[in-house]
Amino acid sequence: MHEVSIIQSMLDIAFNQAESQGANQIHQLNLRVGAISGVVPEALQFAFDSCTEGTIASEAKLEIEWVKAICYCPQCHAEFTPHDWVYVCPRCERLTHEIRQGRELQLVSLEVS
Repeated sequence: MHEVSIIQSMLDIAFNQAESQGANQIHQLNLRVGAISGVVPEALQFAFDSCTEGTIASEAKLEIEWVKAICYCPQCHAEFTPHDWVYVCPRCERLTHEIRQGRELQLVSLEVS
């Protein structure tokens, strides 16, 4: 479950930021996660709950903004949301490898005190 290492990395950033701000409590972490990032939502929450026990983020809330996938077809210049893992343009039915959105995995903001 790679979600544990993802959450641990984000918590490392959060702990460093909280320390640099003189904060002793993390209240919320806000993430942006793309639909094709390979992250399982339930596993991400489970990892967060497990990794925050006994830390300054033990009472923190994890907010996740899910970002849908958007692909681009260079043949007909269409943007589209893929329906599966094969990115076929619905307009011209050609395969594309251009993904414009959906791979995000970002710690967007923190709430600390």
